[in-house]
Amino acid sequence: MVKLTMYIGGMIFGFGLAFSGATKPEIVLSFLRLEDLGLILVIGVALLVTLFTYQLVPRLLRKPPYGESFDGHDGFPVTSRTIVGAILFGMGWGIAGICPATSLASVGTGNWPLLYAIAGMFIGTFIYGSIRSRQLPTHK
Repeated sequence: MVKLTMYIGGMIFGFGLAFSGATKPEIVLSFLRLEDLGLILVIGVALLVTLFTYQLVPRLLRKPPYGESFDGHDGFPVTSRTIVGAILFGMGWGIAGICPATSLASVGTGNWPLLYAIAGMFIGTFIYGSIRSRQLPTHK
């Protein structure tokens, strides 16, 4: 049942991205150049729906449908890694006009050239993982 819920949620998410135009790199780039601010509405409404849901559902249900309790999050520390990662993410976003979710959804609309960007994301993540795994202490 969890997988079905994730599948349905993913379908709604992908449909919403495509319907709003967020899967088109030219629209994203126009947003980033502050020429077309329509994506602010998309992001804002999505944020409001999510905030409302995360505040309301725990009050209506004693426990989540798939788990024992509603788990909280202690916060997200802002570190130099967070800042550098945000800068790199922004650079990639500005160069390609896509982010991970929109690129995957865009391929679903037939925008096949974005497979190159997705391959680049996997390669970039793999390179990071390789570097990071060498930096972590090993336990013997």
